[in-house]
Amino acid sequence: MKQDMIAEAENKSQTDKANLEVFAQTLEELATTDRDVVVVTSDSRGSGKLVGFGQKFPEQTVEIGIAEQNLVGVAAGLASAGKKAFAVSPACFLTARALEQIKNDVAYSDNPVKLIGISAGVSYGALGSTHHSLHDFAVLRAINNLVIAAPADNYETAEAIKLAAKANHPVYLRFGKKVMPKLPGNQSFEFGKGRVIKEGSDIALIATGETVYPALQAAEILEQENNISATVISMHTIKPLDHAQLASTAKKCKAIITVEEHSVNGGLGEACASFLLQNNLSLPFKIMGIPDEYTVTGSQTEIFEHYGISKSGIAKEAVALLK
Repeated sequence: MKQDMIAEAENKSQTDKANLEVFAQTLEELATTDRDVVVVTSDSRGSGKLVGFGQKFPEQTVEIGIAEQNLVGVAAGLASAGKKAFAVSPACFLTARALEQIKNDVAYSDNPVKLIGISAGVSYGALGSTHHSLHDFAVLRAINNLVIAAPADNYETAEAIKLAAKANHPVYLRFGKKVMPKLPGNQSFEFGKGRVIKEGSDIALIATGETVYPALQAAEILEQENNISATVISMHTIKPLDHAQLASTAKKCKAIITVEEHSVNGGLGEACASFLLQNNLSLPFKIMGIPDEYTVTGSQTEIFEHYGISKSGIAKEAVALLK
């Protein structure tokens, strides 16, 4: 009983923070010993959980205001001068308004800016399509020399920030707003290497970011109610994609479902489908995400439920695909 209580307390300690809180905490730890760590924000210190960072490290904080193009340009200049620049802004604006600066000032010029897209996907919910970022994977995948990742829990978030700080190349990290659960599976994190959350043999659920947990819940439903064994993978890095793991998963399982908080066009699903088809690894395959239509408004949970990005919705698709 005592061990169960300890385990529950440890798990609770890992589930009472949103990824952005862990992001800010990790940045503060890095900035304490490294004065080259600099945060550049576009009137987003509050939503980025960086108010405390600015108070502790005013000389390592740059506020640009609501000017995302300038945000990326300034961050690129700081990075070119040797600073470890984290450019923080809502993902919907960072990857749309400042796309040209990301392409030219960051990626083409090989400035190791750490682009942090906050409140991504449909995190802004009822604010509607102007504030949804369902395009960012697609547009950034088309830009050379840019790592694209979406951590799925607090562990992956902390590791991603540490790796980004060390990286000598551009990185885009995508974060939502919700409190994150502690995921099981192997405790290792590396850009370009998917993380196995659960092993299975019938179907693979390959998800990224905040869709990994509902994929894991769906796997539990499949096992309990349908006697279906599901592999669950946190494919946190969209680019470079873990081709080796994808190939081995396709050979082991009978079908694959990809799940993402993104348009079904141009994201994780299409990246996986392209690799599988071009390497003659054909099997039943389904992309789950936001369809190519006007997105409904509501909370993130309501939008997920509407489009089937839920434990029951994913499980239902898995059963249908295997049939």
